[in-house]
Amino acid sequence: MTEGLGHRENSHALTRHRKPSEHYEIVVINLWLGRKVEHVKSIQLKNGQLILIREAVKEDAQELVNYLHKIGGESDFLTFGSGELSISANDEESIIEESRNAKNKIMLLALVDNKVIGCLSFVNGARARTQHTGEFGLSVLKDYWGQGIGSAMLKELIRWAKDSNTIKKLNLRVRSDHAKAIELYKRFGFVQEGMITRELMISEKFYDFCCMGLCID
Repeated sequence: MTEGLGHRENSHALTRHRKPSEHYEIVVINLWLGRKVEHVKSIQLKNGQLILIREAVKEDAQELVNYLHKIGGESDFLTFGSGELSISANDEESIIEESRNAKNKIMLLALVDNKVIGCLSFVNGARARTQHTGEFGLSVLKDYWGQGIGSAMLKELIRWAKDSNTIKKLNLRVRSDHAKAIELYKRFGFVQEGMITRELMISEKFYDFCCMGLCID
């Protein structure tokens, strides 16, 4: 199941109810890549597979485009369907570079053998009065649902926000009928703050979006 918004209509994909630390080990490593430190997590899933979570770099652009095209056809919880998202590798490279050059933006990728299987993108406000808050989108390929990858990426986002000394609020929008995703966000402390009606229409049916937020203190 995927849900989604973000810097270019990103998404969310998470399933089973579980504790953030359940079924995987996390090792945090700091690597210097060009302009800033990149946060990397090595995650061993319960099936023994090794997953890396790290900040996106421009060399990921084409693989990320391939990923976005694939998830577009995997779930109706996305804000875009199969073939609807038109973005080139050059466009994606610019988005990645903008995120890396900005102090209070972050794009995290989950990878297996250099293949993108998950993405989280957070963008904060552009002005002084709104730079303390922002919205994120989160997605995971269907083959990897229920493995704790989304939980690990969300945990890293919250840790990064707390360390930023600028970000004081994380916001998201999730389809109101996506009970498992809402349950997950609540488990991380997010609270429902409102509802946007008829935000999505699929096959002539309307869907509402739930607005949720987490204060970072």
